[in-house]
Amino acid sequence: MKEDMTEDHKTVLNALQNPARRKILKTLEGRRMSLEEIKSEFKLTDSQASYNLNMLESTLCIEKEENGGTAYYFLTPRGEGYVENVEMKK
Repeated sequence: MKEDMTEDHKTVLNALQNPARRKILKTLEGRRMSLEEIKSEFKLTDSQASYNLNMLESTLCIEKEENGGTAYYFLTPRGEGYVENVEMKK
């Protein structure tokens, strides 16, 4: 998160302009998914998955948790807020 809230807001909006990242957030609603599940669900290469997930993680929309050598991703409160307040109003 950036010190300047305006800059932080711009960074999040930039990250969420990408339809693939918005779909990832919606898909993570209420569940955790492994990196492999996300790649398969969205037909992403390793580099595409890493880029999109890193961007969502850096904007604090998702978190990553390692469990038994597998990375799992889930929504943060910020990510949940996006899904609840933006996506549901469409």
